[in-house]
Amino acid sequence: MRLLRSLLSKNKRKDIVPVQTASFNARTHPFNELNNYGSYCENERRLYKILRTAVPIIDAAINKTVRLIGNFTVKCENEQVEKELNDFLQNVKVNSTSSGISSFLSSHFDQLLTYGTAVGEIVLDSDVNYIYALYNANLKDIELELGDSPLEVNIFRKNGNGSKALVKNKDLITVSALNVDPGCAYGKSILKGLPFVSSILLNIYNTIGLNWERVGNVRFAVTYKPGSSGSEKVYTRERVMQIAKEWSKTMHCKNTVNDFISVGDVDIKVIGADNQVLDSNIPVRQMLEQIVAKMSIPPFLLGLSWSTTERMSSQQADILTSELEFYRRILERPIGKVCKIFLKLNAYPEDFSIVWDNINLQDEVELANARLTTAKAKEIEKRLEK
Repeated sequence: MRLLRSLLSKNKRKDIVPVQTASFNARTHPFNELNNYGSYCENERRLYKILRTAVPIIDAAINKTVRLIGNFTVKCENEQVEKELNDFLQNVKVNSTSSGISSFLSSHFDQLLTYGTAVGEIVLDSDVNYIYALYNANLKDIELELGDSPLEVNIFRKNGNGSKALVKNKDLITVSALNVDPGCAYGKSILKGLPFVSSILLNIYNTIGLNWERVGNVRFAVTYKPGSSGSEKVYTRERVMQIAKEWSKTMHCKNTVNDFISVGDVDIKVIGADNQVLDSNIPVRQMLEQIVAKMSIPPFLLGLSWSTTERMSSQQADILTSELEFYRRILERPIGKVCKIFLKLNAYPEDFSIVWDNINLQDEVELANARLTTAKAKEIEKRLEK
């Protein structure tokens, strides 16, 4: 029996939970989440989730980054092994409704960017013969702690009664963390630092909505000033009620234009007409610049029509390329773990390499132009030597 199968079969029990990182008995009572409400990590994750919903440009930037990461293929020395491995990666079951490692990586990478930490699990069949599925764990169901050594991370599954259980087969779980602080098991989200900026932006948008509601839906102030004669003072209340009735009738009349006719000193003004609406272009752009700088996405990819030169756009594209290459290096770890376990279970040598597709066509054009320029320079040098 193969080494990995023998190691896993020793700890195998009939009542073992197939997915180790899923919450066990989480429905003890309907308000069970209140037990862990004091957790800083949980509250921070809720904040980032709300932030993506409240500020659409943040959600759009994360979704575009996930899609721009691109696809990959796995190369092996043996062509038959390479074909089997790539077929497996394209058709493996992912979660409950998806298939293919690309779906697994998209969810894994989205979770990594949003929360700074992402956890995935390789689920084997009951007989430990093959990889049955890939599972993206919910961070609410697990907890990470540093082990006896700061180089090890222990993974715990939360139970419904507030307790937690150590995951046994840790080799089947892959943990990715972004910008980890020394002595910490969790990574830092790319949204860290944006709640304050986003709160200012949302306040501006809310104020704009209130101002347009007040200005767009015009309100009037109708003031009646009775004269000095005694008859007008006696019947002031009756005249006010009559003016109000006729004014309401005039304003609620649809499809026709009616005139309001009154007797006496009546003054009509638009409420708020004298107030000046503040210009929001500059403060909104300042807040969006902070968000775009944090997300490392060129503004034109997010639909922001800021004036940029062609040279500036090219530099922004180069910066985005370097960011995507950095994220690719992080994602190679879970990809490599899945490939290694697949090769072990099939008794194949663990010899493979991950080859990513070019990020975009512009890179290929620039590389081709660079090779053409280099070839022309060498040809000129040869002519000069002769």
